[in-house]
Amino acid sequence: MSPSRAEYCVVACAEAWRGDGEVLAAPMGPIPSLGARLARLTFSPDLLLTDGEAMLVRPDGTVEGWLPYRHHLALVAGGRRHVMMGASQLDRYGNQNISCIGDWARPARQLLGVRGAPVNTLNNATSYWVPRHSRRVFVERVDMVCGVGYDRAGAVGAAYHRIPRVVSDLGVFDFATPDRSMRLVSLHPGVSVEEVRAATGFPLAVTGDVPPTREPTGAELALIREVLDPGGTREREVGAAR
Repeated sequence: MSPSRAEYCVVACAEAWRGDGEVLAAPMGPIPSLGARLARLTFSPDLLLTDGEAMLVRPDGTVEGWLPYRHHLALVAGGRRHVMMGASQLDRYGNQNISCIGDWARPARQLLGVRGAPVNTLNNATSYWVPRHSRRVFVERVDMVCGVGYDRAGAVGAAYHRIPRVVSDLGVFDFATPDRSMRLVSLHPGVSVEEVRAATGFPLAVTGDVPPTREPTGAELALIREVLDPGGTREREVGAAR
């Protein structure tokens, strides 16, 4: 069976942790969690996974170590963690909003709140996963800055600020441009540049012919389907979105 869109997304999320070495992965959501565990089982064996409380865990969830909160905070503050968060809004420089839609003083919609986004983005690498790519998410200007983008990070001296990847159900993006604005890196199968541009609320940097997103290997597909997610939660997340 050919890889599904969701499986391309899992592999694209896993690639965000490639080359990170021994850092704490903090994925949020089913697809990012599958990506982190897949990376650990394949090309990033030194990656640290946590149960979100006080333990380091293996990809199958069994405990392999203790991670007290004070040590967790040391990893956070020292750039030794790589988070993959969601975003209700995301702009061209990587500023993220998960707090409210509309004027902060009188919002049209209340969301999660700022939570740990400022600390995440200023102190360690933060990537983003967007299961439904649209102009409602990819906006010209976020209504409130929760996660800090490249146009703001320099002003506050953020030594460990880095946004390695944005992965959506349409493609993969980075900020490797002269002005650190968002660039289209790859397209998932069946997606065109025009489709991505139409679903993005700001001018997107595009360099030359955009390659396809890397296809999952046979071994990766076997791990995703038989070991990590035999119940198919990945398909419900992406399938419901597109």
